[in-house]
Amino acid sequence: MEDSVKSADRIIIGIDPGTNIMGYGILGIYKRKPAMIAMGLIELSKIGDHYMRLARIYERVTMLVEQYCPDEMAIEAPFFGKNVQSMLKLGRAQGVAMAAALSRQVPITEYEPRKIKQAITGNGAASKEQVCEMLKRILEIPAENILPKLDATDALAAALCHFYESGKPALAKGASSWKEFIARNPDKVKGL
Repeated sequence: MEDSVKSADRIIIGIDPGTNIMGYGILGIYKRKPAMIAMGLIELSKIGDHYMRLARIYERVTMLVEQYCPDEMAIEAPFFGKNVQSMLKLGRAQGVAMAAALSRQVPITEYEPRKIKQAITGNGAASKEQVCEMLKRILEIPAENILPKLDATDALAAALCHFYESGKPALAKGASSWKEFIARNPDKVKGL
């Protein structure tokens, strides 16, 4: 595992925030090819106090950042549900995970769940099982390495989504078309 971290050109940590279970996935990029380094779960349900759960999230995410030295974090944005208290707790969990990364100067990008599913499966309404199956194929993950709870594969999907999204050319400075992009960025399109 240490060699795979050292030989990676880039490392992305993905986080699927939760207050009972938080998933994480570590994605290594090797010559523009993504590969899973690790994935796992941070089990929180046995910790009764919500604030102690937040402390555990901060501690574990900090440990993951120190262990894998990611270049970036991709985190799933909380979806808006009907239960305001659940949303508040989920938002706190996400914020604590983000604070752990920021304390080690790891830049963060947030992705909507539909965006992640779309990037992995081509369907923004895909199930967790469909996302897991596509990850197994794309990253060539043996079935025995898949955890029964799919929070870890959701986190790995966030990291892979970030890899895909960060490889797309951005329309700079609010350009709304390629023509406008070229006009605003002649230095980036030499020879075209």
